[in-house]
Amino acid sequence: MDFELREIQRLDGHTDRVWCVAWKPDTGINGVPAVLASCSGDKTVRIWEHNSIGSFQCQAVLEEIHTRTVRSCAWSPSGKYLATASFDATTAIWENVGVDFECVSTLEGHDNEVKSVSWNASLGTLLATSGRDKSVWIWEVLPGNEFDCVSVLQGHTQDVKMVQWNPSMDTLFSCSYDNTIKVWVEDDDSDDWHCIQTLCESNNGHTSTVWSLAFDASGDKMVSCSDDLTVKIWTDVGRVQGSHNNAPWKHVCTLSGYHDRTIFSVHWSREGIIASGAADDAICLFVENNDNEVDGPSFKLLLKKEKAHEIDVNSVQWNSGDKRLLASASDDGTVKIWELVRLSG
Repeated sequence: MDFELREIQRLDGHTDRVWCVAWKPDTGINGVPAVLASCSGDKTVRIWEHNSIGSFQCQAVLEEIHTRTVRSCAWSPSGKYLATASFDATTAIWENVGVDFECVSTLEGHDNEVKSVSWNASLGTLLATSGRDKSVWIWEVLPGNEFDCVSVLQGHTQDVKMVQWNPSMDTLFSCSYDNTIKVWVEDDDSDDWHCIQTLCESNNGHTSTVWSLAFDASGDKMVSCSDDLTVKIWTDVGRVQGSHNNAPWKHVCTLSGYHDRTIFSVHWSREGIIASGAADDAICLFVENNDNEVDGPSFKLLLKKEKAHEIDVNSVQWNSGDKRLLASASDDGTVKIWELVRLSG
């Protein structure tokens, strides 16, 4: 079965590199037009919407709040709010009312650049941010657009590149320039959070900066990517076996030899297709290889799209809707929309 990653549209508008793309939840499905946010070194966020004639148009430009690069953007589960993390040391919260976006809160606390922001999946009651100051902050979302910092997690020894909540439980994951992934849970008897596991070189982890991580739809599997040119798959053995041990995540397999420069972004589609974007300007797609279950799951390359962008691919994200749409963002200043299509043959 042959597949092609077909470019549907190139979105121009940003005047500097584009760092991150994020699809609005529950769009591109059941007749709801797909909506995408992108953020850039040009200090702005752009909201793109799929229109009735089948192309994406810029619906709004969110500007004049951040004074430096906007590095990361993330929608709340309901799609009502968009959080944006910036090198100006703040995270802005934007409320989506109709076609308008209003900045309703600005979160301050990090010493310098904020690199990543993520909402918890259950109700969007918690927000996590991470930064160059090596810390991870957890904020409680309160009524009236108030955000209360409930914990500052100091465990990484370097810049924290990304934070991501598990989709099926309130467990937080962070990855860093210190080559590790850390797993954080809330204490049962207090509001405090602690690290229950560090995935590092000694337990088959990465040997260089970990740039990104993502989960499959169930939250039982995780994928990570690194400056060491590998993509790694992890599984939650505790949950799969129905027990809750203190080191639940275990390395399953390593995909290497597919990108020859730093891999910046990974994302897992609801169908189980992993996308990766890298500094070799390429996008790779991987699927689980069901041929040999003896040694546990393994993954194979579905396709590689060379020269997906003119220069580094910084972010890839699947839309969870009806079509196999993938968005990518690049140092070339563009966002691209792709569709994975099966070739008849």
